[in-house]
Amino acid sequence: MAGLGACGLARAALIILLLPGSLEKCGQINISAPVVRLGDPVTASCTISQNCSHLDPEPQILWRLGKEQEQPGQRQQRLPDGTWKSTITLPYLNHTHTFLSCCVQWGNHPQILDQAELQAGYPPAVPSNLSCFMNLTTNSLTCQWEPGPNTYLPTTFILKSFKSRGNCQTQEDSVFDCVPEKRHSYCSIPRKQLLLYQNMVIWVRAENALGVRESPQLCLDPVDVVKLEPPTLWALEPSPQAAPPQPHCLCFGWEPWKPSIYMDQECELRHRPQQEGASWAQVAPLPSSIHQYELCGLLPATVYALQMRCIRSPLPGYWSSWSPSLELRTTECAPAIRLDTWWRRQRQLNPEMVGGQLFWKPTALEEDSGRIQGYLLSWSPSGQPGLVMSLCNTTEFSCTFSLPSAAQEVTLVAYNTAGTSQPTPVVFLESKGPPLAGLRAIALDPHSLWVGWEPPSPQPQGYLIEWGLGPTGSNKTLKMEHNGSITETLLRENIRPFQLYEITVSPLYPGTVGHSQHVYTYSKEIGPPHAPELHLKHIGKTWAKLEWVPKPPELGKSPLDHYTIFWTNTKDQSYSTILNTSSHSFVLHGLEPASLYHIHLMATSQAGASNSTGLTLMTLASGNLELYIFLGLFGLLVVLICLCVATWFWCSPRKNPLWPSVPDPAHSSLGSWIPKAMAEEIFPLPSLWDSGMPPITKITVLEEEKKLGSWESSDSSETCGLPTTVQAYILQGGPKATSTPPQAQFGTSDQVFYGQVLGSPTSPRPGHYIRCDSTQPLLGSLTPSPKYYENIWFQNSPLETPMAPLPSQEDDCVFGPLLDFPLLQGLRVHGMEGLGAF
Repeated sequence: MAGLGACGLARAALIILLLPGSLEKCGQINISAPVVRLGDPVTASCTISQNCSHLDPEPQILWRLGKEQEQPGQRQQRLPDGTWKSTITLPYLNHTHTFLSCCVQWGNHPQILDQAELQAGYPPAVPSNLSCFMNLTTNSLTCQWEPGPNTYLPTTFILKSFKSRGNCQTQEDSVFDCVPEKRHSYCSIPRKQLLLYQNMVIWVRAENALGVRESPQLCLDPVDVVKLEPPTLWALEPSPQAAPPQPHCLCFGWEPWKPSIYMDQECELRHRPQQEGASWAQVAPLPSSIHQYELCGLLPATVYALQMRCIRSPLPGYWSSWSPSLELRTTECAPAIRLDTWWRRQRQLNPEMVGGQLFWKPTALEEDSGRIQGYLLSWSPSGQPGLVMSLCNTTEFSCTFSLPSAAQEVTLVAYNTAGTSQPTPVVFLESKGPPLAGLRAIALDPHSLWVGWEPPSPQPQGYLIEWGLGPTGSNKTLKMEHNGSITETLLRENIRPFQLYEITVSPLYPGTVGHSQHVYTYSKEIGPPHAPELHLKHIGKTWAKLEWVPKPPELGKSPLDHYTIFWTNTKDQSYSTILNTSSHSFVLHGLEPASLYHIHLMATSQAGASNSTGLTLMTLASGNLELYIFLGLFGLLVVLICLCVATWFWCSPRKNPLWPSVPDPAHSSLGSWIPKAMAEEIFPLPSLWDSGMPPITKITVLEEEKKLGSWESSDSSETCGLPTTVQAYILQGGPKATSTPPQAQFGTSDQVFYGQVLGSPTSPRPGHYIRCDSTQPLLGSLTPSPKYYENIWFQNSPLETPMAPLPSQEDDCVFGPLLDFPLLQGLRVHGMEGLGAF
């Protein structure tokens, strides 16, 4: 039964054999304690009954803890009653929940005899921070506590209590135990279990398999621990009859929780602005009899979150939770700023009107001066106090206007929805005061300018400083110094690096303005933005010429001092050289052939340095020119050789050694096809000749000659007649006699048959021929022709004596006269006059 459960299976999944003689109830485990403290030792024993007949006489008992490997116990012995017992001691148990199994080896698999469940953990901690409050919504006493750390064991918490008199020194009736839901650390005692206006003793009991712990007892009267629900907040609508709210105040109202409406309460309020990092600010307790409140001292035009909570007063109890947040926005306040102004007369438009330009700069007088929505410039004609003419309504810091020549003063104010700032009068003063004794300016850093001057005599009341880009810059920034004793100032506003600035300083006197003076200066310079771009002009094996186009000088840019060229090879070896600013090319010497180099150019000035974009190049390889010449000549030689070989093949096709020379039967004699040694080879043919047979003359067909007209005009009865011309070679043991064949005729695609004619030129008897069954055309592919002796094996039967075949209309073309072969119909035969007898 290989499918029987192993020792690692859970007890619920254990499969026990139910057949007779099974291992059921063969073994039993006894352990020292099923639940131990985590890390404590465990001792167990397993006893095998003597009734287990299926086991070995001396079975080996194995132990397994959880999914670990089986191991024998520390001791195994046979008891006097015939049972076997094994004991094991686990030095420490580090599993919170596991199974200890007793097994025996049955066959090839360990089988479980019994299992014991082990649990490990800690005894419960003492519950702490027990607190109770009377919830008037659910009309129950709810207590909560902190259960402590995890025990890893099933732990039960019970809220226990009893009624008592006096100072909880005597116990009277017990109250029904309250068991919280699983994993909850609070429990509620219903109203029917309570006795109001009487003390109760309440505590929490924690219990598990390793011990019991109880919290300190709490003595209380349920009425004294009432916890109210939070009030409800709302915003007050402004009343048409009431004055508008102040810019730094918020008005709101609230309503207490209805079940506590007849209780005396006091409430707390907290607020914070809806800004990042803002914290709550708490207000002193407010009486619940007043359900409206005005909160002041806030920032204008700011959103605030408000929350409130309440408690019974003067009776004891608990604070309610904080109410949901109410968000309100404070109103704006009129701008509280000082406007530093400066005007400039532009041109005379006509004898009665003059154009002018006014500049101003706002300065906040308090931490929260109010939001500014715009600026209003107006003029009131003299003699008409009720008439106000608006010159500009803008959000900018300047205004261009035209006024009568007699106008001496305009008014400037800043405004928002809450009102306007204090008006700033602007008096058109003439420049009659003395100017500055001296003026200078330098750049301290790329974003600031230092301006210093020598004060005139007498000392002015203050100074007006203007600065802007260049002499033609239209965007001017102004700064007013109201202390006439200072002699320097630092300009940090609207300063950019590498720019030319015009700075103007005017002394201010009572009732007049001194003549202005100006100075030009650059903001602090830094290095060039980028170096010239490198270009490769020429390159060799060990040198490379580089060039670049110098950048033209720019205003506000520090002039260049020198160039530095850096080059690095693939071995991370770096080299550099310094060049003056007049250079625009450089030759790198001492380079390695066929090597890669990375080069960049650095331009340096007194203010800094910058690099150009990198240039990567590779020097030429050594001997490249000679290699190119050699490869060119070699290629030309190969082309010439190929041309010569192709010409030779074209002009001498019969001498081509790559394939055998196969003659064209239409243009050459078949005699050239036969090797010279063929006439001397003798092959015995006992079936054809007898001992008295004369020498054999071999007639080999060399060439066919056809006349297209005779072939087409002849009928079937004439196909076996003699052709017009017959040509043959007669070989008789000596040199071969040849004759010149006539010109062959072209234009036919008939198949040509091979044949051999056997006979003697002097014999009076007719000769014989042997026909070949091959249909291979002579002008076909390069398949070699058959040997001169091969056709004799195509006879139907050997002949004892040569004799003429019987004439027949059908056989004359197959076994009849020699000239029945199509190949022989164009032959011209010499020395054989008796062929006609065939």
